[in-house]
Amino acid sequence: MANVIHGINGPVVTVKNSSDFSMLEMVYVGHEKLIGEVIGIDNENTTIQVYEETGGLTPGEPIESTGSPLSLTLGPGIISNIFDGIERPLREIAARSGDFIKRGSDMPALDEEKLWQVTITAKVGDTVSGGCIIATCPETASIEHRIMVPPLISGTVSYAAPDGQYKVNDVIAKVTDKKGVEHDLTLCQKWPIRDPRPVKNRLECITPLITGQRIIDTMLPIAKGGTAAIPGGFGTGKTMTQHQLAKWCDADIIIYVGCGERGNEMTQVLDEFGELIDPRTGKKLTDRTVLIANTSNMPVAAREASIYTGITLAEYYRDMGYDVAMMADSTSRWAEALREISGRLEEMPAEEGFPAYLPSRLSAFYERAGMVETLCDKQGSVTVIGAVSPQGADFSEPVTQNTKRFTRCFWALDKALAYARHYPAINWITSYSEYDTTLARYYEQNVDHRFMEARGRLIAILREENALMEIVKLIGADVLPDDQKLTIEIARVIRVGFLQQNAFHKEDTYVPLEKQYRMMEVILHLYDKGLDMLNRGIAIQKLTASGLFESLIKIKYDIENNRLDKFDELIKQIDETVSTITND
Repeated sequence: MANVIHGINGPVVTVKNSSDFSMLEMVYVGHEKLIGEVIGIDNENTTIQVYEETGGLTPGEPIESTGSPLSLTLGPGIISNIFDGIERPLREIAARSGDFIKRGSDMPALDEEKLWQVTITAKVGDTVSGGCIIATCPETASIEHRIMVPPLISGTVSYAAPDGQYKVNDVIAKVTDKKGVEHDLTLCQKWPIRDPRPVKNRLECITPLITGQRIIDTMLPIAKGGTAAIPGGFGTGKTMTQHQLAKWCDADIIIYVGCGERGNEMTQVLDEFGELIDPRTGKKLTDRTVLIANTSNMPVAAREASIYTGITLAEYYRDMGYDVAMMADSTSRWAEALREISGRLEEMPAEEGFPAYLPSRLSAFYERAGMVETLCDKQGSVTVIGAVSPQGADFSEPVTQNTKRFTRCFWALDKALAYARHYPAINWITSYSEYDTTLARYYEQNVDHRFMEARGRLIAILREENALMEIVKLIGADVLPDDQKLTIEIARVIRVGFLQQNAFHKEDTYVPLEKQYRMMEVILHLYDKGLDMLNRGIAIQKLTASGLFESLIKIKYDIENNRLDKFDELIKQIDETVSTITND
């Protein structure tokens, strides 16, 4: 008896009295063959969530079983492509159906006709196992694609094709396992999106993801293989912060997932990334970028799948030995999709209507990040940076609070800073990073042995200023002693001259670690000189009238990233000015 639709409730479809389906199996729904996934089975009903708009479906339409879970096709052609939440190529769909995706569009994720220049590295007689690299091909000008044995296959190479041009489905090698079964290996493989790809070992995260953004690299660092949350209300700059990180961080590959975001924001991403030049390679930034666009007007069920699609693509390139950074914008929209589907299933709601399993889903997602030793004995990493969009900037809501439990960086965006045009609008008081101690050795060995000490002093000054401002609001700054006035002045230099950064200035949009340290050094040098003056009984007003504080605020623009010798001249200028004031 054929399986047919019994009931339809939004993206949720039910089938009566069927034992033909298995949990998390992918199915085709209706005459148009809409893609769906089995999410519930009991004695009477099979429940399916459909990843496309279900308008027009009617009871009695057929449902086809595929016998396999919802999986991605992984192979050359992913980089620089644009996919929807279930890995359908949007450029090809647009070329075929116009500006709107036609329902039931079942195009292959990768171009099956394109020829790739493949170098075969495996030889007949080689013993291989899951993750072993058997061939390579140039995927883009920046990325070499390494074709691997699928994780669950091992044995002896019984056939290896010669070097040459091949399509993604062409057989380039055969492996015979211990049972004598021969497996054909092509340029691509399949992997279920909800299953983490296996690794040999998980490693400690001891190398920073360098972003060129001072408040992140210096104050709130994230490690390669780490996790970070960027919570913030509307208009605080979550998306722009992630854009800046995607453009400038030193990951090999960027996976950007627009999960339920506005269409105009995704359009901006596509336009900007297409024009940008990668500062590391001098080639197009899109040569190392994958975009997954699942905008707010796309089906809600596909939004729920989109972050799993992104993390699976990230794990695939991690297994080749690359450092991958994944931007999820925004996980709140993903959680809202979970809530909507949970409501359709009539599940018992928890806090604010979210399902009770929201924390475990968030945990399972963020746990797929990490620095690992791959099955082919290489090191690779997946860094996950997830934006959170709490309604009314209320950080006590469930998605923000549960995300905070499973991430080690919390970059809280502040509405007051954003409205004051202070970007990135990350609040240095309420934000934190738990990677600072594990990354300390890297900074001390690769930048300067006093880097962490300087960072600690800057943080202490900012915290002291925060406490002093409570007093200033009540009784004014004039009654403060001179040493506290100096703290407030230096804190202003740190806030405006160091933490505030201009994404549209060629010297300030990206700042190397060495310059970040020298900026801290010169700010603290002025602070120490000011304290020395106060100890000699000289009033703070003389130092503030010298113009040194304003000069330090401008160093981010005035000193080029490749002219760090100018900092020595600036320190000399500070010494001369202070000496003149002292001798007057």
